[in-house]
Amino acid sequence: MGDRLPPRTRALELWRVDPEQLKEAQDDATVIAIREQEMAGLDIITDGETRRESYSNRFATALDGVDIDNPGTAMDRTGKSNPVPRIIGPIRRRHAVEVEDVKFLRAHTNRRIKMTIPGPFTMSQQAQNDFYEDEVEMAMDYARVVNEEAQDLFNAGADVVQIDEPYMQARSDIAREYGLQALNCALDGLTGETAVHICFGYAAHQHERPEGYSFLSEFSKCSVHGISIETAQSVLDCQVLETLPDKKIILGVLDLSTHEIETPEIVADRIRRAFPFCSAERIIVAPDCGLKYLPREVAFSKMRAMTKGAAIVRETLM
Repeated sequence: MGDRLPPRTRALELWRVDPEQLKEAQDDATVIAIREQEMAGLDIITDGETRRESYSNRFATALDGVDIDNPGTAMDRTGKSNPVPRIIGPIRRRHAVEVEDVKFLRAHTNRRIKMTIPGPFTMSQQAQNDFYEDEVEMAMDYARVVNEEAQDLFNAGADVVQIDEPYMQARSDIAREYGLQALNCALDGLTGETAVHICFGYAAHQHERPEGYSFLSEFSKCSVHGISIETAQSVLDCQVLETLPDKKIILGVLDLSTHEIETPEIVADRIRRAFPFCSAERIIVAPDCGLKYLPREVAFSKMRAMTKGAAIVRETLM
């Protein structure tokens, strides 16, 4: 994808493989992504999101109520106008979107597995509303389809389901109005381990990081089990973790703005920064955000450094 912004509508032109060979190619690429995560030493494996053109568009454009042939427009977090799904009717899920993906992942690894879904608040911000009376009503319908999908993912074998909500940070004032209401609706009654990812945006596009989150402590009022945050590139003051005493912290420790490979010792130091404010038992080590804009060999080497850094810290705790 180069430096292209993540698409909100379908972007079939991105695929380099002919349509008749695309599924087989995606399956093959997914197996490679799984194996490289295992080789890097990760304990929790994803499918690499290989079948997606972006983290959000594959799910968001598979729903009823969306006119995919006549997109709308909305401003993204960089201030640019983008084509987005145009909502023309009630948002409903006509079928499971990622269930076959999680089944494929489960069949190809013995380790714990995680699948991600775009969150209801973020999808409501990445759409043109031509149907609902207000965005709150639209976000709540998004929440219900996320809830249905997440339960199906657990039933299909997912150990963790993560809901991606980057726009809660990007538009924190609006998120305070109804973001948690929508997220709690999406989480209602789920039977497995859940996480929410909130970030400053892809480092390839959002080069400047604020000193801290504008929306984070609010998750203490949310039923989610774990919070995925960035700390590496932003050099986040981890004292904010004191405001989330009952949550697992998925601690981002890889700086994705650079191709430079962290040493395991640097990773270990980034993990230890959280210890005064969060017990080691609640920390899950992770990259800051997605690795999609990094060269493959750089992404692998960073993951390997991450697991080695975690091993250093783990040994000192024994």
